[in-house]
Amino acid sequence: QVQLVESGGGLVQAGGSLRLSCAASGRTFSAMGWFRQAPGKEREFVAIISWRGGRINYADSVKGRFTISRDNAKNTVYLQMNNLKPEDTALYYCAADSRPVPTGRYDSWGQGTQVTVSS
Repeated sequence: QVQLVESGGGLVQAGGSLRLSCAASGRTFSAMGWFRQAPGKEREFVAIISWRGGRINYADSVKGRFTISRDNAKNTVYLQMNNLKPEDTALYYCAADSRPVPTGRYDSWGQGTQVTVSS
């Protein structure tokens, strides 16, 4: 059974940092990453990393502040979030692409971890 388990969310003041983790079990993936959804808004892409080549892509809104990384041995992806802003407040979801090569479509999702940034 495929499982993605997120951790690391919390409450932080603006300018602070948090590190999210997502541990995958049940299989390996061609790409893993993060999406987020704020209240009243649609889910949006945050960052993605391919598993073999380590290709990375970020949303413009987080470039220079967030860093995605992976630990292949642990089948875990991380999101280091620095200089957090109130507009980063959202439920953050881990996502994974189970196809042999990254397709940009994600068929496994975690339950989400809440990130709240106070001003």
